[in-house]
Amino acid sequence: MSDQDASPDPDAPILIFDSGVGGLSVLDAVRALMPDAPLIYAADTAGLPYGSKSEAEIAARVAGLLGRMSERFRPRLACIACNTASTIALGMVREVLHIPIVGTVPAIKPAAALTKTGTIGLIGTEATIRQAYVDNLEAEFAQGKTLLRLAAPDLVAAAEAKLRGDPVDLGAIRKAAEDLTMMASGNTIDVLVLACTHFPLLSGELREVFGSEVELVDGAAGIARRIAQLTQGQSFARSIPDRAVFTSADARLDALRPALGARGIEDILVL
Repeated sequence: MSDQDASPDPDAPILIFDSGVGGLSVLDAVRALMPDAPLIYAADTAGLPYGSKSEAEIAARVAGLLGRMSERFRPRLACIACNTASTIALGMVREVLHIPIVGTVPAIKPAAALTKTGTIGLIGTEATIRQAYVDNLEAEFAQGKTLLRLAAPDLVAAAEAKLRGDPVDLGAIRKAAEDLTMMASGNTIDVLVLACTHFPLLSGELREVFGSEVELVDGAAGIARRIAQLTQGQSFARSIPDRAVFTSADARLDALRPALGARGIEDILVL
């Protein structure tokens, strides 16, 4: 029997990885669906932001980090809770690791099913919105619809600031709304795809700016269901509290402790 086929130890964690704190939106969804599952949240804060990096840099960095974390923490499954990293590095990571890997892709399929006007907005990082992966999702699931893509990197910083307890600059969100509206058919957007796991952390602010008539769609709940499916029948037991792992230590890390503590994460490690 191979390692992948063997039943994992009950305390083997699910590893949720992101460039920053955006993946906490996925952790929240996994916790809600699988409250007994031990979790490790990993953030590559030394590499943030990913959106402005080249595809080669992202692929090498993500595969290398997840390889090291897999050796150290022995997870039963790893989730790349980052649209940018998933659309670029998912294939390479699956070649490197011998555990199930769940990626994150823009929620174009559910958005296409929800839209009534036929016009969908999509906001993400620069790297995500230019990927052929997104082109393929659009071609497969949004035929006959209009998909308007916008790079909104300032919203990543806004979400990071919010989790640290700092005020959120609504100006960045208003600019994203204005830029989308100015595109052809932009004033008929009725569904907005949050193609970055940071963005659901700003759902209240996004609703305030975009208005209640625009429905926000992200992939967190679908990711949690996929993780539950892949671990169905496995035993879960926490031998230690859930932990967070970061790749850099600075003042921002201390500022995140309240947000992490609210999610039951008290133990913070620096890799």
